[in-house]
Amino acid sequence: MWLVGKDRRGGRSAQPSGLDRERITEASVRLLDAEGLAKFSMRRLAAELNVTAMSLYWYVDTKDDLLELALDATYAELRLPDPEDAGEDWREQLRELATAYRGLLVRHPWLSPLAGRYLNIGPNSVAFSRVVQQVIGRAGLPAHGVTGAIAAVFEFVYGYGTIEGHFLGRIADTGLSPEEYFEQAMSTVAEVPGTAEVMKESQDLMAARGGDTVAEMLNRDFTFALDLLIAGIEAMVARG
Repeated sequence: MWLVGKDRRGGRSAQPSGLDRERITEASVRLLDAEGLAKFSMRRLAAELNVTAMSLYWYVDTKDDLLELALDATYAELRLPDPEDAGEDWREQLRELATAYRGLLVRHPWLSPLAGRYLNIGPNSVAFSRVVQQVIGRAGLPAHGVTGAIAAVFEFVYGYGTIEGHFLGRIADTGLSPEEYFEQAMSTVAEVPGTAEVMKESQDLMAARGGDTVAEMLNRDFTFALDLLIAGIEAMVARG
C-alpha cells in the first residue's frame, strides 16, 4: 500500500462523488470494530457507505490495501511523548507508550492479526515505531541491544493486549459482567477433575496479587510485568 510509485486509482477523473479515502478508511475502522475482521468485506463496507462496491475501487486497488489503511489509521490514536524532552524520564515515557499500545489492541481486536500480516510502514505506525526506538535508545543500552529491548517490551504488550481483547470479547458475547464471567469461569474450572489442585494454587496467587475487579487484576499484572521488563533494561545498562 505504501510503496512509492505504486499506481493508485484515486487519481483518476470521474470519481464517485461524496467519497474520499479518508471517509472510506474511517468507515472501515468502524465496521471492523463493530463486526470483526472475519465479516469484513468490500461489499459490506459499500453497504455501510451506501455506495456500490465498485465505487470503492476508485480509491483502493484491493481489500488488503484498505485493511492496511485501517490498520495505520488506528495508530493515529496514540499520544506520542517527546523523546527529545530531557526533562522526561525514559521509563515513564516507555510506560506511557506501552500502556497506550495495549489500549489500542484492546479497543481494536482485529488490529493484532493485521499487525502481524503487513509491514506496518504507514505514516502513523512509523511515527510510533520511531518514538519507541528513540525512547528506549535513551536508556543507555549498547546499540546492538536496543532492538532486543524493543522486542521484549512490545511483543509482551502485543501478546497481553491481544489476549485481553479476546477475553473481553468473549465476555461481551455472554452478556455477563467481567466479574460475573470471571467468577463463573473459576467455579466451573475448579470442578473439572484433575484441575482442582492447580486452581487452588492459582487462586492463592491471584488473592496475593489482589484487585477487586477484573480490570484491576489485569492492570496490576500488566503494570508489574512491565516494571520487570524495565528493571531488566536497567540491569543490562548497569552491566555495561
